[in-house]
Amino acid sequence: MSFPGSGLAKGLAVTLRTMTKRSVTAQYPDVQPDLPPRTRGVIGLFEENCTVCMLCARECPDWCIYIDSHKETVPPAAPGGRERSRNVLDRFAIDFALCMYCGICIEVCPFDALFWSPEFEYAETDIHELTHERDKLREWMWTVPEPPALDPAAEEPKELAAARKAADKLAAQQQAEAEAAQAQAQASEQENADQDRPDTPGEGT
Repeated sequence: MSFPGSGLAKGLAVTLRTMTKRSVTAQYPDVQPDLPPRTRGVIGLFEENCTVCMLCARECPDWCIYIDSHKETVPPAAPGGRERSRNVLDRFAIDFALCMYCGICIEVCPFDALFWSPEFEYAETDIHELTHERDKLREWMWTVPEPPALDPAAEEPKELAAARKAADKLAAQQQAEAEAAQAQAQASEQENADQDRPDTPGEGT
């Protein structure tokens, strides 16, 4: 049950608590903010990993990714082989005036060609200037921070677990072979020593 003036008392209490706290002012742009590593600023493009599969453009809800490519014939790697065709990227652009920063394109990319960059200073006076081509996206790629360390209590990825299991099995097999070779060498040395030892007269009588 509230009494008359309880709302005013609560408001004054909040005011008093706020007055006792030290104010914090962000000194931007003189001091750059310390952004979290997973900040969704802009999207960087690692062009070498892009295979022009068009998956990012097809899955984009806003259709703000524009990709152009052409096919080139690759000569056979060995004599007698057949020629192959591959896609060559001509244009990769993102219209950040349409982008809603959902991150679907980064999640669906099967070749790790797109990454989040914490860069956020890309305002323009003309909305048409917010469509950035692959050269600009490549520049933003170098602002992508390193991934944070995994949780020590987290489960090891299946790929690493399989690789580690195979490596441990190979190491155990090599160790067993080395121990067998060492035992065989010791047995051979013992046999040679027994053969070289002269017989002692009266031995065994």
